[in-house]
Amino acid sequence: MKGILKISKIIRRKVMDFDRKTEYYNIVFSSAIRMEGRNVKKLMNRIDRFCYSHPRFGIPRLMLYIIIGNLALWLVMQMDTTGKIFQFFCFNPTAILRGQIWRLFTWVLIPTSGSGVLWFALEMYFYFWVGQALEQAWGAGKFTIFYCSGILLTAVFGLILSLIYGGNEVFSQMSSFIVTARYLNFSLFFAFATLYAESQLLLFFLLPIKAKWLGVVDAVFFVYEIIRIPFPLNLLPVVAVLNYLLFCGDWLFDFFRPARIQQRKKTVDFKREAARIRREQAEKPYRHKCEVCGKTDTDYPDLEFRYCSRCQGYHCFCQEHISNHIHFTE
Repeated sequence: MKGILKISKIIRRKVMDFDRKTEYYNIVFSSAIRMEGRNVKKLMNRIDRFCYSHPRFGIPRLMLYIIIGNLALWLVMQMDTTGKIFQFFCFNPTAILRGQIWRLFTWVLIPTSGSGVLWFALEMYFYFWVGQALEQAWGAGKFTIFYCSGILLTAVFGLILSLIYGGNEVFSQMSSFIVTARYLNFSLFFAFATLYAESQLLLFFLLPIKAKWLGVVDAVFFVYEIIRIPFPLNLLPVVAVLNYLLFCGDWLFDFFRPARIQQRKKTVDFKREAARIRREQAEKPYRHKCEVCGKTDTDYPDLEFRYCSRCQGYHCFCQEHISNHIHFTE
């Protein structure tokens, strides 16, 4: 009997130690996520302010021009039996280091679909539609930064791979098939599924499905590619995801934060909050002020202002940023 009691005490002690360690690691994990989320929010706020202070920055309808470039190259490549057009535009580290700088960007215009005319047309239409939706939500400036940063990160990774493999000519020829716009364009849908998670799409023009579930399918595809492709070539999908996290990572950090560590939403006393807001408004020369760009209803009387229901607390935004801002979580 004493032996059984002793064993039960040991088991109880082990369980308590395990719970304490689990709680500790949850706190550390949550702190790391919160810190990274804040860094991403700061970066996004700076990008938002830069785009607001430079309204002409960016390329309007950028995705349309990229699709036109893909279509033009696809038509030319169908007639080119020698493959010289492809070799002229593809990513080639050796040629880039020799001064052919255009290869840092022109690989985006090379079509990645090889499954026939119909599938290529559907793919181009889908990329155009997603790109236009992101540009409407973010604005031309932010979407341009998003896509160009993806191009830059992918090109830098391709150059790093060339250094890893010694810069030989064989890898330079292989890189034209490795460094493509495939994962970059797929990462567009990650951003779309984050901004329009509840919107419904018609899969194969027949089956209605929410964008967030298609985003999960996209994530499974990326994981499969990372497992299938040998290291370090399998880091190319990771680079595309990294670019997505730079712009939408704050939402994911808040979503994956351990539930036991998340701050509880406080019950709001509406009468007290309404009185506080009235006092603050009486002291300020304006009634509404956008948290992103700083516009007020005094300076812009015709501009609409709204409060975000997804932010913690009361935060006001103008009509340009009500659906285009980093949500407050504290």
